[in-house]
Amino acid sequence: MATTIERDVTKTESPLRESRTAPPTNGDTTAVPGGRRRIVFLALGVVLLLLIAGGVRKLIWSRTHETTDNAQVDGHMLPISPKVGGFVAEVRIVDNQRVKAGDTLVVLDDRDFRARLAQTDADYAALLATVSSRSRVGQAEALVRQAEATARKAHADLERLLPLAQQDIVSKQQLDAAQTAVAAADAQLAAAQAALVGADARVAAARAARDLAALQLSYTRVTAPMAGVVSKKSVEAGQLVQQGQPLMSLVSLDDAWVVANLKETQTADVAVGDPVDITVDAYPGRHFCGSVESLSPATGAKFSLLPPDNATGNFTKVVQRIPVRVRSCGPVDPAHPLRPGMNVEVTITTKR
Repeated sequence: MATTIERDVTKTESPLRESRTAPPTNGDTTAVPGGRRRIVFLALGVVLLLLIAGGVRKLIWSRTHETTDNAQVDGHMLPISPKVGGFVAEVRIVDNQRVKAGDTLVVLDDRDFRARLAQTDADYAALLATVSSRSRVGQAEALVRQAEATARKAHADLERLLPLAQQDIVSKQQLDAAQTAVAAADAQLAAAQAALVGADARVAAARAARDLAALQLSYTRVTAPMAGVVSKKSVEAGQLVQQGQPLMSLVSLDDAWVVANLKETQTADVAVGDPVDITVDAYPGRHFCGSVESLSPATGAKFSLLPPDNATGNFTKVVQRIPVRVRSCGPVDPAHPLRPGMNVEVTITTKR
């Protein structure tokens, strides 16, 4: 009886054991765990190879290229100031206006300067009439020639008397008289020459005063020294301005360059003439070509208001930056101008 019960229990447990050990088939009798692992390993291998290839390519690229985003566009920015003071009569420009070289920007009240020029013109004309007339010049020249002749005769008489005086043929009184005559003739000649030169000097001084008055009159028109765009205008009509007072700034967009502040460890292979690729933050996706024009003779920190002094003992080594001037090549693009102060990124292709 017991044997019969054990057989029944065994028969009952065997299907349960088979169900626990048999893998689920879900209608598919093919097992694929090993194939999936191979696919995963293959994908990881491909990704690893791509990463290695990219790293090798970047390493090779970095050996011949130097790049930095510590770079800005620079250009000519001229402060415009008057050379003479006065009241502003007219302002002919507005902010952000393009001007050409020689264009009049500001006109000052010129009445005082015109009166001064008229006065110096009159003084010059009067001096010419009294000093530099033909008769006056001829008279002064004649006096100079007469004094020269008198001086020559006095020197000749003295030379003839000197040997005779040494032989006691002529008296000491005669020799003294000859020497006095020579001194008087020389003084007369010098006075005549000074009178002639003085007349010319007075004429030259009057001419210089007239030219100075004319020059100051021309300064009442403040003109543009170069082509560019007006910025920071701070002058209005009727304003009293002083000599040297800043009135505005003039920015040139036709002659811009880039200053790239490279780390000192990046400049070993950089040389003048190396090609440069320039990208500007303001124009995404657009590239500008350029070339290295020059390297600064000192680091940027040395030109700061308070340059570092490492002799104090509190020394912390900091990688310094060396400004590199990059000149853009090709014509200026009016649709994408390089404005001073723009942030750019430069990539220099070194030749070594």
